[in-house]
Amino acid sequence: MSWVVYVLECGDATLYTGITNDLARRVAQHEKGAGAKYTRGRGPLKVVYLEKQADRATASKREIEIKALSRAEKRALFSE
Repeated sequence: MSWVVYVLECGDATLYTGITNDLARRVAQHEKGAGAKYTRGRGPLKVVYLEKQADRATASKREIEIKALSRAEKRALFSE
């Protein structure tokens, strides 16, 4: 099973980073308000970046790395 690290841009221009093994299901959960607390009421949501990873452990490590980046560094990921 492959995992994905993703970054959402919220309607208020903030960024949310997460991991999942089913991106469509997870984004639907966020849009319904059943995902992370952070994304509730911040729609519309748009996937601006994703990275496939081999397993959950690798995805979690990469999620932590991305969350540690500054906003400008995260934006640089999307424009590559």
